[in-house]
Amino acid sequence: MLRVERQAKIVQLLQTRGSLQVEELAKELGVSPMTIRRDLGTLEEHNKVERYHGGAVAKQEESYARKKTSHQGEKERIARRCFAFIKEGDTVFLDAGTTTYEIARLLQSMPDIMVVTNDLEIGQLLKESRVRLFLCGGEVQKSTGSVFDQYARQMLENFKFDIGFFGAASINKNFEVTTPTIEKMWLKRQVPRQCSESFLAVDASKFEKQSMTKINHLGDYTGVITGRRFSEEEKKRLDAMGAVIYGLTEESR
Repeated sequence: MLRVERQAKIVQLLQTRGSLQVEELAKELGVSPMTIRRDLGTLEEHNKVERYHGGAVAKQEESYARKKTSHQGEKERIARRCFAFIKEGDTVFLDAGTTTYEIARLLQSMPDIMVVTNDLEIGQLLKESRVRLFLCGGEVQKSTGSVFDQYARQMLENFKFDIGFFGAASINKNFEVTTPTIEKMWLKRQVPRQCSESFLAVDASKFEKQSMTKINHLGDYTGVITGRRFSEEEKKRLDAMGAVIYGLTEESR
C-alpha cells in the first residue's frame, strides 16, 4: 500500500471509529508503529487528525463559514420547529452553532425574551434586536466563534433556563452525542440539566458519526428535532432510551 493510500485509510478508519491507538492502526494496516506515528504527524500537519498520547482522533471541527452553508435548508426548517416551543417571557439558552444561529434569527423581533449564548455570531446578530442578551466570557475558539472554557462554565453554573437548544458534532450508532473537543463536553453535558426543557437540534448529517468524547445520549433531552428519518428498529431503540423525536413535517408537538 502506498503512503498516500495508507494515510487516506487511516483517516477513513478514524472517521468511522472515532479514535484509535497507534498499535491498533499498525496491526490493521500491517506496518510498524513508527510508520503510523509518522503518518499521523503528516495528517496532523494537514489538519486531518488530532493526536493524543498513544493515538489519534479524526478532525471533525469545521469552520463556522463552512458549517453555515452546509444543509442550510434543513437547518432553517429545524429552527422553525424549535421556534414553536419558545414563549414570550422565556429565558433561552442557545448553544454555539449554525442551527442555533437560525433560531436566533427568528427570535430577533420577539418581545420579552432573554437569550444566553456562548456563540459570538449569535451575540452579534442579536445585539441590535429586542432581545435581552447575555454573552458568555472566556477564550474564543476562533474557527467556530464559540466559547467553552472554564470561565464560560463558571458563568453558566448558576443560571436556570426555561428552554435550551443544543447542537452536536456527531451522534454515533448507539445514539450517543459525542464531541472531538473535551472542553466542550462539560458545558454541553451540564447546561441541558439546567433547562426546564432542553432540545437537541441537529441535521441528518450528524448521525452515524463518532468523536472522541461522549456528552450524553438522545434520551437525556426533552426532545430531539431533526430531519433524520429513522428505521423501525432504530425507533424501538430510541423509545427504549426515552428519546422523543420531533420530525420536520409536523406543525405542532
